[in-house]
Amino acid sequence: MKILFFILTFILVISAVTSAKSADTNTVSSTVVTNSTPPTANAPSVVVNNSDVCKTAASASIQTQVLGFASGITITDENCEKIKLSRSLYAMGMKVAAVSLLCSDARTFDAMWNAGTYCPYRGSIGEEAKQGWEFNPTDVPPGSTIFNTNIEQTKEKVESDKEFAKFIIAAMAMYIGFPILF
Repeated sequence: MKILFFILTFILVISAVTSAKSADTNTVSSTVVTNSTPPTANAPSVVVNNSDVCKTAASASIQTQVLGFASGITITDENCEKIKLSRSLYAMGMKVAAVSLLCSDARTFDAMWNAGTYCPYRGSIGEEAKQGWEFNPTDVPPGSTIFNTNIEQTKEKVESDKEFAKFIIAAMAMYIGFPILF
């Protein structure tokens, strides 16, 4: 009788487990409809095809879920423009003007000065130009190492002269007996 009881209990447990498994499987059907594509920001293509143009192009874009931004620019190469203008002047026979245009760059100015061929100064060339540059160092292109060191040395000399003058005044005051505070 105990065996029969265990067999019936076993059958009931098995039937309960299988009926519970069939209750776990539910089918839910739904459809998701998307009517729009995801937002994109495309960077514009900025094309500079001509090799005779001293410009380069750059473009960029950024996109978020709500807002997008795209932009493109051209960048002018000023050194390239100087070289092209100088070539044009030289081709028209204006050689001094072509050299003078190139001398507006500090690197060219320094190279020509170091070579002993001085940049034209207000219509004068050669030694006259050298004297013009030496008398007017403020007209030298910014960034030149030739005259910047001379100007810095002059400033240092003026500062040391001021310090020496202060020392002399203090020494004279102490000799006379007046207290001076600087």
